[in-house]
Amino acid sequence: MKNIVWLNITLVSCLSFYSLTLSASDTAKEKRWADQIVDSIMVGEAEWLTSNGHKFLGIYTEHTTEKAEGGVIVLHGSGVHPNWPDVVHPVRTLLPDHGWQTLSLQMPVLPNEADYKEYIPLFDEVAPRITAGVEFLKSKGINNIVILGHSLGSSMAAHALVTGKPDSSVKGLVAIGVAGNLIKDDKKNYSTSLAHIKIPILDIYGSDDLDIVRNNADKRAMAAKKSGNTHYTQIIVDGANHMFTGKGDELVERVHSWLETNTPGK
Repeated sequence: MKNIVWLNITLVSCLSFYSLTLSASDTAKEKRWADQIVDSIMVGEAEWLTSNGHKFLGIYTEHTTEKAEGGVIVLHGSGVHPNWPDVVHPVRTLLPDHGWQTLSLQMPVLPNEADYKEYIPLFDEVAPRITAGVEFLKSKGINNIVILGHSLGSSMAAHALVTGKPDSSVKGLVAIGVAGNLIKDDKKNYSTSLAHIKIPILDIYGSDDLDIVRNNADKRAMAAKKSGNTHYTQIIVDGANHMFTGKGDELVERVHSWLETNTPGK
C-alpha cells in the first residue's frame, strides 16, 4: 500500500513538473537568441530587464529628434526575436527618427517545433515583461507609451492590457497582422480582449496577409465597435504580406501617422 501511495505521489509530481515546463518560456532559447543578436545590434543598445526574477533582453533606441514624442514597446511574433529584420527592426529603428523612443522586448518563447496553441500558457508571462518595459521607459522620462505587437505579439499585448492592469502611461495599442480568432482559448483570444480595451487601437495588416488575418478583419472591427471604442482604426497596406517584406518603410510611415493623430506627445 505504501508503495502504491508513493508511486501516485511520484507520478503527480512528475506530471506537475512536466506541466510547469510546458507553461514556461524556453529560457535557454531566449539566451541563444540574445547571444546571437546582441553583438550585431547596429542601432540601439541592449538592455537587460527583469520580470518575476527572470532576466530578459530588451533593445532600447533613443529618439533622434529635438524632443521625444513618446515611447513604443515592441513585441515580436512567434518564432522570431526582438531584432528580427522584418516588421520588428524597421519599427524599432525608424520610429526614433519621428521622435518615438523604442524598446523591443524578448517575448516568452517555445522550441521551434511548438504549435501555435502551445503558446497559450505563456500569455500570463507577458504582462510582467511589459510592466518592466514601461518602468524602464518611465525611468527615461517617457510617460506617453504605446504597445506595438506583431502577429502573436499583438494577441499577447491585448491580453496583457486586459489582465495586467497597465500603467496609465500606456496610451495606445498597435496590432500588426493579428489574426483575431486563431487562439481558441476565449480568455486569450484577441477579439475577446479587444472588447475590453478602451485606449486607441490601430489594426494594420497587408492585402496579401495570411487568410486568418484578412478573413477576421470585420470581426475585429465589430468587436471594437461593440466595446464602444471610438478610437479604433483599421488600415490595409496594399501589397504587404504578413511580414511586410519590402514594406517596412511604408509600415513605419503608417504607424507614425496614426501615432501623431491618436497619441501625440505633449
